[in-house]
Amino acid sequence: MKALKKNTLLASAVLLGLVVAFSSCSKKSGTQESGGQRSAAISIGIAMPTRSSQRWISDGESVKSGIEGLGYSGDLQYGDDVIENQVAQLENMITKGVKALVIASIDGESLTAVLEKAHEAGIPVIAYDRLIRNSPYVDYYVSFDNYKVGEQMGHILIKGLQLDSATADNPKVIEVFGGSPDDNNAYFFYNGAMDVLKPYFDKNALVIGSGQQGMDRVGTLRWDGATAQARMDNLLSAYYTGRTIDGVLSPYDGISLGVISSLKGVGYGGAGKPMPIVGGQDAELPSVKSILAGEQYATVFKDTRSLAAATVRMLQAILEGRQPEVNNTTDYENGSIKDGKAYIVPSMLLQSTAIYQENVKSVLVDETGYYEASDLGL
Repeated sequence: MKALKKNTLLASAVLLGLVVAFSSCSKKSGTQESGGQRSAAISIGIAMPTRSSQRWISDGESVKSGIEGLGYSGDLQYGDDVIENQVAQLENMITKGVKALVIASIDGESLTAVLEKAHEAGIPVIAYDRLIRNSPYVDYYVSFDNYKVGEQMGHILIKGLQLDSATADNPKVIEVFGGSPDDNNAYFFYNGAMDVLKPYFDKNALVIGSGQQGMDRVGTLRWDGATAQARMDNLLSAYYTGRTIDGVLSPYDGISLGVISSLKGVGYGGAGKPMPIVGGQDAELPSVKSILAGEQYATVFKDTRSLAAATVRMLQAILEGRQPEVNNTTDYENGSIKDGKAYIVPSMLLQSTAIYQENVKSVLVDETGYYEASDLGL
C-alpha cells in the first residue's frame, strides 16, 4: 500500500535527527560501539497486537525503523489477536535477552506473569498506546490523550447532528458503540464522549434508541468490525422498524465501516434516507475514502508516526541511563500496587485531530503528508 510505505519512510525521517545525536554518545547500558555505530546485537522487542489493521502494521514498522535508525535491531512480532501468541512471543524475546520491550497488548490484563519475568531479567517495559494493567512492572506508557480523543468523538456527533439546536420535542436518536472491553483505552474513549454528550442527554435533546449504554453492554470485543455490524443489524431490526436513526457513536474506523455496511443494508445512504452521522478513530484509508464519499462523517486522526518517534526517544533515554520525558503522572493508574500505593504509570500523551470532509486534504495530505493525494483519489 503506497500510503503505508510513505508513512514508514516519514517515520525514519522524523527520527533521523536522533541518529546523529545518538551516534556520538559514550558506551552505556551494555551497548557496543565501533566507529561511532551502535551494535545491532542490542535488540529491542516490539510486540504488536494484530496485522488485521493498517494502523498496527504501520506502527510496528515505524517503531522498528526508528530503533534501527539508532543502530539497534528490532524484533517485531504480531500476536494476530491471540493472547497466547503474544505471551509466547514476549517470553521468547525475554529468553533471547532483549534490552527493552515495547508492547501494544492484545489484552491489557493478561501479561502480569510475563512482565514479572521481564522485571526479573532487568528488562524495562514501555506500554505502547494500550495501557497494560495489573502489573507494577510497566515502566512507561506512550499514547494519545485518550479522554480527549473521546471528547472529540462526542463533538463529532454534536457538530454533525447540530445538537445545539436540538430539543426534547424533536430529539436526535443515536446508538452507542464502545471499543474492546479488554483495552483500557476503550473506557477513556467512552467516558470522554459520553461526558461531552451528557448535557444533551440530560435535556432529552439526544436519546439512545435502544437504551443500551455502558461498556458492559456496548463494548466490541477486539474492536471487530464484523461484530459491530452484527450488533447494528440486531439494533436496526429490534428498534428501528418505522423509525429513523440519526447517528452512531463509534470509537474506531473498523467498527464504523461495519456499522455503515449494516445501515446501507437497510437503505440508509439512498434516496430519501440520508446516512446517519457516524464518527470513528484512526483515519484509516478505507474510512478516509468513506468520508470523502459522504458515508462516514468524520474520524479522529492520531499521527502514529509521532507516537513511534516518542517511543524511540523514550527508549534512547532508557538505554542511555537517563530519565525519559513524560507529561502525565496522575491519570493512568493500572490497578497494581507499587511501593505500597496504587501505581500510576508515568506517561507521555500526544494530541489528536478531528477529521471531516472539509479538512481531509489540508490535514492528512498538505500539513502532515500522512497520505498522498493520489491515495485518496484527489
